[in-house]
Amino acid sequence: MATKVYIVYYSTYGHVEKLAHEIKKGADCVEGVEAKLWQVPETLSAEILGKMGAPQKSDVPIITPHELPEADAFIFGFPTRFGMMAAQFKAFMDATGSLWGAQKLAGKPAGMFFSTGSQGGGQETTPLTAITQLVHHGMIFVPIGYTAGAGMFEMEKVKGGSPYGAGTFAGDGSRQPTELELQIAFHQGKYIAGIAKKLKGSD
Repeated sequence: MATKVYIVYYSTYGHVEKLAHEIKKGADCVEGVEAKLWQVPETLSAEILGKMGAPQKSDVPIITPHELPEADAFIFGFPTRFGMMAAQFKAFMDATGSLWGAQKLAGKPAGMFFSTGSQGGGQETTPLTAITQLVHHGMIFVPIGYTAGAGMFEMEKVKGGSPYGAGTFAGDGSRQPTELELQIAFHQGKYIAGIAKKLKGSD
């Protein structure tokens, strides 16, 4: 039976979504792994999103909390809001109380990826503060550390991401994920999928 990895994200302007697609490509490289993309529900109205200049949502399916237990592992993605996960993703996690009560997600591995507006905007604080969500569910946090190789030590170019997971900088919205940021995202998908497969095989 395939190891199911759910890549669950929220993206306002598409930066997190681009990372998500690359993460899926990486996970799909692992034999015996079935990766699937999901979006969490939007909490803002179409009118507000329009005023913000946000593009129309993609056709990636919207997930509900009751679908989470189907997965063997997760890679959660979200933009930062003042150093923490966006409210849309937090609202989704707030709706998982019944899963917490039944410990349906306990023992499942999970990683994170993120987007921030600037270099000091939360590339580490965003995942660090989000770990509480995993802890209360009893999930196993899987960081990438420095397993992505030399690109993790790039000093000449602006680079998103950290040992916590893949990342990018959105800036004013015009900046898009760089080739290096996408490479790290691909690695994260492959890396976590491999760990999920090993864990499932040892059940």
